[in-house]
Amino acid sequence: MPPMTDWRDTGLPFMKMHGLGNDFVVIDSRARDVQVTPELAIAVADRHMGVGFDQLAVIGPSKDGDAHLVFYNADGSTAGACGNATRCIARFLMEETGQDSLSLTTERGTLYAKDAGDGLTSVNMGLPQLLWDEIPLAEEMDTLELPIEGMPTATGMGNPHCTFFVENAEAIPLEQFGPRYEHHPLYPQRTNVQVASVIGPDHLRMRVWERGVGVTMASGSSSCATAVAAARRGLTGRKVQIDLDGGTLWIDWREDGVWMTGATMHVFDGIFTPAFLAAL
Repeated sequence: MPPMTDWRDTGLPFMKMHGLGNDFVVIDSRARDVQVTPELAIAVADRHMGVGFDQLAVIGPSKDGDAHLVFYNADGSTAGACGNATRCIARFLMEETGQDSLSLTTERGTLYAKDAGDGLTSVNMGLPQLLWDEIPLAEEMDTLELPIEGMPTATGMGNPHCTFFVENAEAIPLEQFGPRYEHHPLYPQRTNVQVASVIGPDHLRMRVWERGVGVTMASGSSSCATAVAAARRGLTGRKVQIDLDGGTLWIDWREDGVWMTGATMHVFDGIFTPAFLAAL
């Protein structure tokens, strides 16, 4: 593979994508060895002096799938899973190869994606993690109702989640509410925080605070975790519609995993200049 200095000297191509406003910078590292550092991720995430993203995703080669994905948060930390980014990249790879299904390896494991028709893309985000030490929590407890005010539900989807079911998700001041629970002592790896309301049969309204990012317009793994939590608590069935700030996802908790379906958008392509990269 070309040495790392090649892309620093010549510029680094990237793609900007989003799934319902949950936005991503995507770097294709299959043909060149791009070593993403926390410093690079933080610089790119700056919406004034970089490009801006909720997550940065790197596409690499995979021995066991069609590609391998690695995800970074806006604060430079890594994320084990990112459902909407996975769907966006799956759509890109299916259009590139002409395939209507593929497999993607991640820290979460192998995820399977398929064309759902009408421009929609589905990804199986795997089986939910329901035991305290899988999520993980700091100590053994029932994950259905945590000993926290509001009795939220804990779920793992390759990353930890804390879901509060409330009367009106719109009324929660998420900018203050989210960080209070992201750093709760029960979550040693921090957590994503969701507030959700039941607005109809198998129909939820959800808003999300992502760990290491903040308020986002949508979150795929959060939507999966919320659907699982709602089904476990008897609020919905296992197949639900979730309305987020940026649009709608359809979640189906099946025997083989949690399937997520929705729209994606490849917005533009660009190149990080050598001057930008040299300033890091």
